[in-house]
Amino acid sequence: MKNAQGKRVVVIGAGIVGASLAYHLAGKGANVTVIEAEGIASGVTGSSFAWINTSHGEPDPIAQLRGAAIEEYRRLETQLPGLEIRWTGALSYSAMPNGALQASASQVSANLVSRSQILDLEPNLKNPPQSALYAAEEGALDAVAATHALIAGAKAFGAKILTQTRVLGFITPRAKVTGVETTQGIIDADVVVLAAGTGITKLTNMLEVPLPIEASPAIFIRYKAQPDLVHTLISSPEMEVRQSLDGALLAAEDYLDNAMENQPAAIALRTAKTIRNELHGVVSIEPQWACVGLRPMPADGIPIIGYLPKVSGVYVCAMHPGVTLAAIVGRLASEEIIDDKASSTLGPCRPDRFFQA
Repeated sequence: MKNAQGKRVVVIGAGIVGASLAYHLAGKGANVTVIEAEGIASGVTGSSFAWINTSHGEPDPIAQLRGAAIEEYRRLETQLPGLEIRWTGALSYSAMPNGALQASASQVSANLVSRSQILDLEPNLKNPPQSALYAAEEGALDAVAATHALIAGAKAFGAKILTQTRVLGFITPRAKVTGVETTQGIIDADVVVLAAGTGITKLTNMLEVPLPIEASPAIFIRYKAQPDLVHTLISSPEMEVRQSLDGALLAAEDYLDNAMENQPAAIALRTAKTIRNELHGVVSIEPQWACVGLRPMPADGIPIIGYLPKVSGVYVCAMHPGVTLAAIVGRLASEEIIDDKASSTLGPCRPDRFFQA
């Protein structure tokens, strides 16, 4: 095995997770090649609401990992001038069975705010609840722009990026991966990192070490609207919306089914009507595009991060929420791969849990 400065690492996938891995690995001196079947951020990264949300509603086995996410993005902001994050804070509330509204208990790091404080934060809300939770430290980013910033940073450290390049198979003498067979030829590797989102299942099937990762659909909508309608990120029973740096209004909706009335374009029109009903001052709101993003969802809901069992030299990074965790996982995974520094924070995420007798 080569030392850290010369370790050949192939990262498969150029979404925000793969880009973060490439940046952190190359920054440690690894010889990094990124392989992407399509273009940079062409998968679920390009259809992500991109809320950097560290809260969770249930007992959370990755609370430590999630809790480090914001600090890691703050660190990346100082390193990558092209990485722009809107730290607007997030305002959350949910519906009670009796129809009343209450603050969602999922945000343990948030502060309870009153109706008057809610209106200070979001003066355009027509129907503010009596209380809500406000997580001032949370924010959101343009996931595509962030991915390009990370890829640019990786290239500055010497990483090679191969887009429009499909993986055909792996070179596996004696149950160890030593290279990746691609449409551009064989690329030798000491470690291969699988960061291809829902495409990871196909890759692990090639290696005959299948992982249970489902494609979980969600709808992302972008509207043309006037600026300053939304100041924070609002997550309520009626809508999940935020406004981007360029003034676009962004919304996330649950995927219902494949019926005509639930196609993304139809949901975009219904959501636009809801936004008009919920916000003062909506002069016009025009859907620019709406799409379904397929999130990689491990069967037990916990990220899958670490070396694949049964075949050596393969490191997996499959997770939701990918945008939230990309920065911290990029750093911790690079330390494991290059420095052989095992992270206790990643302990609950190991792929081995699916192969225990």
